[in-house]
Amino acid sequence: MVLALLGPVPALAEDVVCHCTYGGETRRLVAAPVESAYSVGVIEIGSYFRFRVVFQNRPADLAAVKAYAYADTDDGLVLIHQATYPYPPARHPSPYGFTGLHQVYEPVTDGEMQYWCEWKPDKPMLHRRRP
Repeated sequence: MVLALLGPVPALAEDVVCHCTYGGETRRLVAAPVESAYSVGVIEIGSYFRFRVVFQNRPADLAAVKAYAYADTDDGLVLIHQATYPYPPARHPSPYGFTGLHQVYEPVTDGEMQYWCEWKPDKPMLHRRRP
């Protein structure tokens, strides 16, 4: 009864935001929680790298944040980097979020992609699209 008097309670959401830098350009990639890791595609970073972030917050035995970097070769995507972080991510005073700063190198041309990720818990949900 009291809740009805206070009005609607806003829904809360959480995201993982990754900052990817390649060729002097930084992109913010937002990963919302997903039910299945198989539903998450790769993002093109430059002409050679592909990046993928899988954020699962349930069930408890699968809850984690995983970051993958691939090289796009003539024979298809090749995994060149993978990192796994427990859920919920630890809060760090680092300027590079819970992952720290990663540098990933192209195996052929020696180009570099950098990334780091931060956790954004309990943000009000405004017109959120489902993945």
